[in-house]
Amino acid sequence: MKVSDLPYKRVTIEYLTREVNDILHTIHNAIDVEQVLEARKRYNKLRREYDTASALSYMRYTINTVDEFYLREKDYYDEIGPAAANLDLEYSKALMECKFRTELEQRLNPLIFRSFENTMKSMSPEIVTDMVEENKLVSEYSQLMAGMDFTFRGEKMSRAMLMGYASDNDRNTRKECYEVLGTTLEKYAGQLDRIFDDLVHVRDRMAQKMGYQNFVELGYYRMNRLCYNVEMIRRFRKNVLRDIVPVVARLRTENAKCLGIHDFKLYDLSVIVPGGDPKPCGKKEIFRAAKEMYHNMGNETAAFIDMMLKNEAFDVDARKNKWGGGYCTEFVDYHQPFILANFNGSADDIDTVTHEVGHALNAYLCFDNEYAVELGCGGMETAETHSMSMEFFAWPYMESFFGENAPKYRFRHALDALSFIPYGTMVDAFQHIVYEQPDLTPHQRNVIWLELEQQFRPYISMEGIPYLEQGTRWQYQMHIFETPFYYIDYCLAQTAAFQFLLASLSDYDGAFSRYLKFSRQGGEKLWTDLLSEAGLKSPFEEGALKALSASVEKMLNTIIC
Repeated sequence: MKVSDLPYKRVTIEYLTREVNDILHTIHNAIDVEQVLEARKRYNKLRREYDTASALSYMRYTINTVDEFYLREKDYYDEIGPAAANLDLEYSKALMECKFRTELEQRLNPLIFRSFENTMKSMSPEIVTDMVEENKLVSEYSQLMAGMDFTFRGEKMSRAMLMGYASDNDRNTRKECYEVLGTTLEKYAGQLDRIFDDLVHVRDRMAQKMGYQNFVELGYYRMNRLCYNVEMIRRFRKNVLRDIVPVVARLRTENAKCLGIHDFKLYDLSVIVPGGDPKPCGKKEIFRAAKEMYHNMGNETAAFIDMMLKNEAFDVDARKNKWGGGYCTEFVDYHQPFILANFNGSADDIDTVTHEVGHALNAYLCFDNEYAVELGCGGMETAETHSMSMEFFAWPYMESFFGENAPKYRFRHALDALSFIPYGTMVDAFQHIVYEQPDLTPHQRNVIWLELEQQFRPYISMEGIPYLEQGTRWQYQMHIFETPFYYIDYCLAQTAAFQFLLASLSDYDGAFSRYLKFSRQGGEKLWTDLLSEAGLKSPFEEGALKALSASVEKMLNTIIC
C-alpha cells in the first residue's frame, strides 16, 4: 500500500490508559509466568498501535507543517506523550517488581530489564507537565525553522534549498549564501534565544524534580545508554581532540590550499574537491541508480528497495513549510519505513538513498524481531552505525550517481566524514556545558561555542559572516534543540562505519555480510558487543581513534580526485 494511503486513526490517551490498566491488573494478579508473558504480548501490540499512529501523524505534519489536521494530531501526541511515557513507566515497574521476574529474565532478553531500569530513571509522574511544555517548545522551534524564507538573489527559498549553494564552486556564491543565512537567522535571534533558554530551563527543572544535579544525567537515561556513560564520553572527547583533530586540521588545511584558499572560512567547509564538488544526477536518475545498486547488493536489499519504491515511501522535494531536516521513520503495524529529505542538487542528496536507507533497511529487517518493541534498533549509536555504514557500502556504485566524478565524491565523502567527528564531538561538549550551567546567558553560550570551534575546528574562521561570527552557528543544528545528547552517537557510529569501509575495500562481500548480521539483530545486543562480533574495535579502546585516523588518512591519499 502506498504510504499516502495508509489509514490513520488517533490513539487516545483514554484508550491507552484503560488498556494498560487492564494489562497491569493481569501482571499483578498473575498465577504463573505464562500469564505475564501474555500480558507482555498485549502491551507490545498496544505500543505498536500507538507508535504507528503517532509516527503517521508526525510524518504528515512534517511534509506540510501548516496542514491544520495533522498539526492538531501532532500537537495531540505532544500533549499526551508524557502521559503515555508514564504508562510505560508503570508497565516497566510492574515487570521489574513482578514475583516471576527471575523466570522472565530467563525467558526474555536480559537487556529488556536494563532498559526498564533506564525508563524508571528517566521518567516520573511529577515531570509530565514539564514534558508537555518541552514538546511544545520543540514544535515551536521546528515550525519556526520550517517557515523561514531565505531570499537569495531575488528568489525566496527554504534553508535546505539555500544550502545547496553552500557547495558551489564559486567562492563568492558560497559567501553570499552564508551571508543570507546569517542575516535571515538574525531576524529571528530573539525567538531562537528565548526558545532555547526555555528548553534548557524546563529540562533542568525536570532533572531537579527527579533528584539529579542537572539535566546531563537525566539526558543520558533518556537516551537509554546501556554500554557507556558520561565519563566514557568525556574520555572520547579528549581522545578526539588528541588523535583526530590534528589529522583533520592538517588534511583540511592542505585541501584548502589545493582549492586556492588560504583564509579558510565557514563558507568553504562544504567544498573539498578542486573544480567544485561533484553534482549527482537528477532525482529520477538517482532513484533509478539506487534501485540498481540495492539489487546488486543482494536479494534482501532488492526486495526492500522494490517495496519502498512501490509504496512511494520517499518524500525528497524541498518546499516551503516542509520540515527542514531529514529522517527515517517507520509505521510498525504496516511494516513500512518512510524517508523524508530535502534534495537541493548537491552531493548531499545521495545521503538520502544511502544514509536514510540504512535506517530503513534495518527497520525492514527487524519488523518481526521478538524484541523490536522493547529494544528497537538498539541505542542511537547502533542505529547510526546502520546508516553511516550503508553510505560507505554504496561506494562501489557511485559511478551510477556521479559518472566519471565518482572518485571525487568518494574523496569528498571520506574527508567530510572524518571532519564530522570533531564537529559532532564539539556539539556534544557544548551541550554538556550548557546543561551543567543552565543559567548561562545567550551571549555566554555563543562565546562558549566560539571557544569550542577554536579547539575542535581550529582551521575555520567565522569572521565577516553576519550573525554567525557571533557564535550562533549552533542555532540551526536542529538536534541541539530537539534531541539533546543525541549528536555524539553519530560520532561513535562514524568510527564503526569507517571500519566497515576499510574492511570492504579488501573483502566487500564478507564485510557486507557482517553488516547485515549486525543490522538484523537490532537492539538484542549491546553496541560494543555487536562491534566485537563484527570484528570492529570500540572507539572507547585506548589508541583506537589514533589508529583509525591514520588508516583513513592513508586511504584518502590513495583516492585520485
